[in-house]
Amino acid sequence: MAGPALRKAKQYDWKESNLALFASDTEYQAKKESAMSEPAWKTAGQKVGLQIWRIVSFQVTEWPLSDYGKFYNGDSYIVLNTYKENGSEHLQYDVHFWIGVYSTQDEYGTAAYKTAELDTYLNDVPVQHREVQGHESQLFRSYFPTITILEGGAESGFRTVKPEEYQPRLLHFHGDRYGVKVKQVPRCRSRVDSDDVYILDLGLHLVQWNGKGSNKDERFKAMQYMKGIAEERGGKPKLDTVDEGFATHSEFKKYLDEEDGEEEEEEEEGGGGDGERVEEGAEVSTKQLFRLSDALGTLTFTLEKTDHVRHADFDSADVFILDTSAALFVWIGHQTTLRERKNAMTYAHNYLRKTNHPLIPVTVLPEGRKNADFETALAA
Repeated sequence: MAGPALRKAKQYDWKESNLALFASDTEYQAKKESAMSEPAWKTAGQKVGLQIWRIVSFQVTEWPLSDYGKFYNGDSYIVLNTYKENGSEHLQYDVHFWIGVYSTQDEYGTAAYKTAELDTYLNDVPVQHREVQGHESQLFRSYFPTITILEGGAESGFRTVKPEEYQPRLLHFHGDRYGVKVKQVPRCRSRVDSDDVYILDLGLHLVQWNGKGSNKDERFKAMQYMKGIAEERGGKPKLDTVDEGFATHSEFKKYLDEEDGEEEEEEEEGGGGDGERVEEGAEVSTKQLFRLSDALGTLTFTLEKTDHVRHADFDSADVFILDTSAALFVWIGHQTTLRERKNAMTYAHNYLRKTNHPLIPVTVLPEGRKNADFETALAA
């Protein structure tokens, strides 16, 4: 019968994260030597495409290609996208570290540090990003046809346990303006919504349940997803599809618990540690542009402008932090001092600690690098 979902006990607490490591003040040459000795980076960024690593016991481990787009909420990951701009043969990079809401402080601290190390390995060319589960940037979401959030850590996956010991999972398919999102949810009958589609994953038996109010995109995506799971498992699982109200679904209900589990689900969605979070799709009310400068001999962090921020408001001599309420951009000018660059992410992190939207994506953007979300924020 249904057992408790596998999960780590403590949620991600951004206030405890060692985000300063994202732009560590470690001496550059030492960082470079460390990066060159990291086995995981030997093939990093050599050709166009996506590469993903998971943090395991402070080590960077390659994530299987078949699992790209799947993330466990108890883990932290590094995602590198290598691409070429139109008309250029030079490789460009975006490197993200993704933090699951139940990832440990050691894991996301290591992910932050290793992201900065990978940036050094690639000669400071990448644009760096911090992503938090449930609040991913549009750029990050664009890499995957579907992003699936699963409970626990990767060790709880199908390939790592015997089929008879596999813990059943309930996957929820819900369409929004960006596509169909997939997320593991508590196996509770009261949480099954007639407007959506669900897949009950029993390991060697998969049941797709179509709510009577679900749309064709949700049903099609769920069917594709279910077939993909079966292919990953060598075609062994039995596949069934049932429609609410038109077919029996006793097998589906058999593995659902009676209790609601609503409190547990709300807690997972938050992930902020202090009860404050940004709702998905929240409207941006105002923009704020801050300047970090040591021109006067000491570091100063001052509000430069609100609302109508434009390219002309940025100065190559300093670091600027742009808060759009939906994302935070750390813009580093070509002529900034080493002291300003070293402290940029520390100031950004401390600033976020004082706001009510700590879970927004963070992007470190060197002057001259293109970023669609940044350009959109300036044009709005």
